[in-house]
Amino acid sequence: MLKYFPKKHQKILRLSIPAAINSLLDMLQVITDLIMVGRISAFAVAAVGLGLQSLTFMFAILTLLHVGTSALLSRFVGAGLMMRASTGLSTLLRFALFLSFPMMLLWYVLSSNVYVWFGTVPEVVVLGEDYVQMLTLMLPFVFVKLVFVTALNAAGDTKTSMYIKIGSIFFNIFLNYLFIFGHFGFPELGVMGAALATVIVNILETLIYIWLYTKRKMPYIPMWQYSESLMKRALKVGIPASFERTLTFGSFMLFTVIIAHNGTEVLAGYQIGLRVEGLAFMPGIGFTVAAMALMGQGLGAKKPLQAREDVLLVLKYTIGFMFFLSFFMVFMPEQIVWFFTDDAQTIEEASLYLRIVGLSQIPLAFNFVLSGALRGAGDTKRTLKISLVSLWFVRIIPAFVLSWYFDNIMVVYFAMISDTLVKAVWLWKTFDKGQWMRVKV
Repeated sequence: MLKYFPKKHQKILRLSIPAAINSLLDMLQVITDLIMVGRISAFAVAAVGLGLQSLTFMFAILTLLHVGTSALLSRFVGAGLMMRASTGLSTLLRFALFLSFPMMLLWYVLSSNVYVWFGTVPEVVVLGEDYVQMLTLMLPFVFVKLVFVTALNAAGDTKTSMYIKIGSIFFNIFLNYLFIFGHFGFPELGVMGAALATVIVNILETLIYIWLYTKRKMPYIPMWQYSESLMKRALKVGIPASFERTLTFGSFMLFTVIIAHNGTEVLAGYQIGLRVEGLAFMPGIGFTVAAMALMGQGLGAKKPLQAREDVLLVLKYTIGFMFFLSFFMVFMPEQIVWFFTDDAQTIEEASLYLRIVGLSQIPLAFNFVLSGALRGAGDTKRTLKISLVSLWFVRIIPAFVLSWYFDNIMVVYFAMISDTLVKAVWLWKTFDKGQWMRVKV
């Protein structure tokens, strides 16, 4: 079907579509957990939703690996330096494994306090503590897997990750069926069953990537070398991006605390709304992967104007896809939310959230693609500045003040979409100036 598109579009779509599907399946894997535990209680939904959201704070550390790997390897690939790219991959794999163990230990210790910090009711705290502690066991595998996925994306191969994810999501659903509800002789573990299934699936995915790597079924040459100079280059762009993501997720945590004070139903509705909205994110994330790879490859080949042209074409596709999906969020949210829960109040709260954020999908497309392109160019300090200023002075502080003054969840959501719009305008102006063409990685 892609053969009917112009060649320039084919290149972008071959990168973007598998990456978008892979991201969609990642989200569906999370959503299936919420759907299945949603049949238990609203407390179970809140526990799983908050657990996954709190763990993304740890995943912010992964941004260091993700952005550093993409910016470094895509430039080597664009320049045709595959041996150099292979050394970079080996270096980043060793660093990821080394980094994962202290992070796993840290989060395992902190996880017992996460639900208390959110101010949730005791029922959610009890369910959530064990859930998050179980998930921390998969962190070493997740760290290594992310480097493999990013390296493949940087080389223009987004299909391999998509095929692996297709198999894993079906296996995850099967394991959920066994462990959550206790079928075929397995114990009924409830929320803990969802965590156990997620851990097993992530371990198996990582083992598949290791097999492909060692059997030379990737563009990279398998080795176990470490280059301090390449690691420093990756950290140069990865650390600001990781710092940005860490503070961003920390800000989101505070935002969630504000919402949690409006009650369990509002919190559960917000968590479900986030997962449904995540489905609309998937085209944006897929095209962001393409923007990062094309930007890095273009700069590596000394063709910055071509890189700019590719990114703008990616942006047009992203706007079209996310505008289309926004219609479902605005006009039929109840029908979508029903798949997650049959609690009437939770459905109402989640539908309210989706209608509001559905109006901000086009600015969100700008945020995804342009921030990804700037990171792919190694211009992570500017994206850090934009993200932090907008988050705190347009979203977090206004949301806190307005929520305290008006005691209405609507004003909190208004601050949220205002942040999306401000960030979109700022990112466009930054990208249009072209200073990213002179960034050295």
